Parts: sequence; structure tokens; C-alpha cells
Amino acid sequence: MYQKGGLPQYTDFPEPASQNDDEVLVTVKAVAIKHFDKGVAAGSHYSSEAPKQNGRVIGGDGVCLLANGTRVYAIGVSGMLAEKATIRKSYTVPVPDGLDDATAAALPNGIMGAAMGLKFKANIQAGDVVLINGATGFTGRIAVQIAKHYGAKKIIVTGRNQQSLNDLLSLGADETVSVLQDDENFKAQLTAIHEATPIDIIIDYLWGHTAEMILACIKGDGSFTNKIRYVSIGSMGGDLIQLSAANLRSVDLKLNGSGLGAWSKQQVGQLISEILPEMFLLAVQGKLKIETTRVKLEDITDLWNLDVPGGQRLVVTI
Repeated sequence: MYQKGGLPQYTDFPEPASQNDDEVLVTVKAVAIKHFDKGVAAGSHYSSEAPKQNGRVIGGDGVCLLANGTRVYAIGVSGMLAEKATIRKSYTVPVPDGLDDATAAALPNGIMGAAMGLKFKANIQAGDVVLINGATGFTGRIAVQIAKHYGAKKIIVTGRNQQSLNDLLSLGADETVSVLQDDENFKAQLTAIHEATPIDIIIDYLWGHTAEMILACIKGDGSFTNKIRYVSIGSMGGDLIQLSAANLRSVDLKLNGSGLGAWSKQQVGQLISEILPEMFLLAVQGKLKIETTRVKLEDITDLWNLDVPGGQRLVVTI
């Protein structure tokens, strides 16, 4: 439970109750802590709102047990970071045997942050060349693997940590570009890549200055260009950019975003009924790999700001 801007506290509170026929009470097994959850708790995410007077339980989704013992991933009605929670029956996905609780809890948010942008916003096709800006984080690593699964011909990744960039080569990436090099070298390397193999899709988890440089690299010169779908998903590098009008006029560029509010009900329904089950199966088969750092619910206050290794997800087990 948290007060806006404060650390979550492990404490007792009334058991939540179902409010309609689509809601059921469940026993929670594992909940992943995302940037979204921390943003909501801090009041900095655009979807956050003031908690109730006595605090609010955080956690929007997780792995839980239905009354009959069936293990499912579910989106919560009440906060999920608790021993008991209420969920919507219509927003549940069975967790297959062979997939542990922590992995099943961590995967969905990363899948949402990767597959929804690639599939619905970028309309990825087999043979596309994909650039993933900020690929060394948890969701970026998933995006590399999903882009490869969806048939990307070539995947270029950017990031700060060279070892993490090298690790992405084993997950399906083909070329790496460090954002730690000076601007001119960054743009020269990316421009050379784009000239050799024109980039079709840009999935951006950083935004900010790196987005400005990428847009400068794809700006046209008056000749015919390929269609580029640029999808903003995160803004770890800054919320605002300067966008040249020439970028919009000189290249066949579609610029949009992927996140809460940008998806249709039909797309979210497809996420639940098709995409997540498919990705869970890939994980069971060892074709979608992630790493997690696991902590106990009773330690949440001390470990809320734990420095999780790059590319991993913090998961609370209950």
C-alpha cells in the first residue's frame, strides 16, 4: 500500500470484494514492478491519480490462482501487490505448465511494450528492417526477440551499455550502435546503416536527444524514400524533442505512439486472446528469454528502490 510519492508499506488492509459478475477474488502469486508502477506511485505517470485517503495498493497485473486452483495471468481491478486481489475474468490468460510464476508475471508488460507497437502501430511485415532505440532495457530485449519472431530481416539496436548491446546479438540483433559515442559518430554510423539497408520501423524507448539524431539520419533529400513507421513507446531520454518540418516532408514517415490510451479495445482483446498466449508458449519453448530479480512481499519497503541489473525485471513473489 502506498501514499502518493511515498514508499509502499507492507501492512494489513481490508480484503477487496467483487463488484460485479465479471470480477472475482483471487490469490496472488507474483507481481512485476515496472516503471509504470513506480510512476503511478510517485504521481509522475500520465495515468496516475491521487490515492484514497488511507492509501492504495499498487500493481496493475500479475499471476494468481482462481478459486478452482487454475493459474492465470490477470489484469487487476484492485491493486495486485497483495495476498488477495480482485480481477476481471474477461482479462485473464492461462499460464501454461513449464512457465514459473515470476516469468509469467514479468513477461506481459514487456510484451505489451513491444508486440503492441510492432504489430499494431508499425504493422511489422516479414523482411522489415527494424531499429530499436534503447534496446538494452527489459522491454527492449523482448522487442528484439519479438521482432525476430515476426520476421524482421535485420535488427539494429542502440543503448549505453556495450556488454548489454553485445548480449542482444545472441537474442537476434544484427548491429549495435552505442549512444555513448559523440553525436557526429552516432549519426554517421546510423546513416551508413540506413543507406545500406533502409530502416522500415523504429521502436523508440528513449525519445529525447537520440530521437532527434535518428530523425536527422532518416531525413530525405528529395528523392524517393521507403515508408518508415516510427513508434514512440518510452521517454527515458527526455519527454520533449525538436522536430524539423523537413523530416515530415522529405520522407514517407508515419510517427505515432504506443501505450495506454493509444490501443483500441479490439487490440487489447487480441493481446489477451492471442498475443500473450503465443508469447507464453514461446517462453516455455525457450524462444523468448528474460531474467528476473525476485523479492518477497514483506520486504517491499526496503527493496522498492533496489538497483536491479540491466535488462532484468523486479518481481515480488507472494
